[in-house]
Amino acid sequence: MQQLWDKLEDLESKIAFQDMTIEELNQEVIKLNELVATQQRQLVLLVDKLKTMEPSNIATQAEETPPPHY
Repeated sequence: MQQLWDKLEDLESKIAFQDMTIEELNQEVIKLNELVATQQRQLVLLVDKLKTMEPSNIATQAEETPPPHY
């Protein structure tokens, strides 16, 4: 009978440890979701900022005329 009680106590402690671990992992997932959401908002702002920037006055390689010695 004592073996049964020992096994029961062992199972209870394992379940308690697993519950604690699951809660810790859940908190980490929540933090990561918040971080991803923040980064997504920042990325949208950056893209919007880049879209509103004026194009560069420097011509691309394709637009450049070759030098006179060609």
